Amino acid sequence: MPEIPEIRAHAERLEALAAGEVLKRVEPLSFTALKTASPSPNDAIGWALRSVSQRAKFLLLRFAPPDADGDGLTFVVHLMQGGRLRVLEPSAKRPRRPRDGLARFEFESRLGLLLTEPGTQKRAGVWVLTGDPTADGLVAGPAPESSDTASLAAANPLAGLGPEATEVDAAGMAELMAAHPARLHNFLRDQRVISGLGRRLANEICHRAKLSPFAPTGRMDTDGVKAVVAAIGAVVEDSLAAERQLPEMSRSAERPSAVHSRTGEQCPVCGDVVRAVEYRDYSVNYCAGCQTSGRVLADNTTSKFLR
Repeated sequence: MPEIPEIRAHAERLEALAAGEVLKRVEPLSFTALKTASPSPNDAIGWALRSVSQRAKFLLLRFAPPDADGDGLTFVVHLMQGGRLRVLEPSAKRPRRPRDGLARFEFESRLGLLLTEPGTQKRAGVWVLTGDPTADGLVAGPAPESSDTASLAAANPLAGLGPEATEVDAAGMAELMAAHPARLHNFLRDQRVISGLGRRLANEICHRAKLSPFAPTGRMDTDGVKAVVAAIGAVVEDSLAAERQLPEMSRSAERPSAVHSRTGEQCPVCGDVVRAVEYRDYSVNYCAGCQTSGRVLADNTTSKFLR
């Protein structure tokens, strides 16, 4: 799934291309694409695209009326695992079936944006919200109950998100870790606690910080907290720099990594072999030489995790 670097760079490309374009038509091509019933996406027709930005793993397309009065509308787009918001040139044929795309934005210049997602599940989608939804999207306290999270996400998928990972300093990180004790890798991926990171960046951050992915955040010392904060900044910045060199969003295999998806390869830092703890749907990659004082973790059910 795209994380902060991929979404942020994609937002920058889209804004450079389409900022100021006037919306002519919005077409949901699948009944699953539009996640909200009100306001209507058609309310933004005739309005200019003022900005394209990123919040966590979401794209935000903000439209405002010509007279600049009123709150405007924000289209919040989640690409899920393999979705893309693709640019359609004016000469491109208009898709009319879900298999060709989930939703299309067409501008008066005939430039278009097409939300696509491979596979059959089609979980990518668009929320239409009034004003700036990020104003209510920051939560730094205890994670809400699952039922509360579901109801919030139905109305505003940004509600209930933790603070952006790149905006948390050492003091804030220490507070979050104390409030949400968990294994470090799980902590980094919990969007209700700290948002915008996924499996790849969690693997890379743990490796850069030289900490076990299973180190307990509830017992993290000051040096460990500072190492995590520094690693988040460095890993995101490296990935963002690489992503900005590309004309479109990268594929997973193209994203830079020292340990992620490199099981059996040599660690570029210490030369030890990169190992994995396997789960049903994903792997946690790590280097024993860099992160666990040489201790090799067995599978996720029998390991004696580093404490």
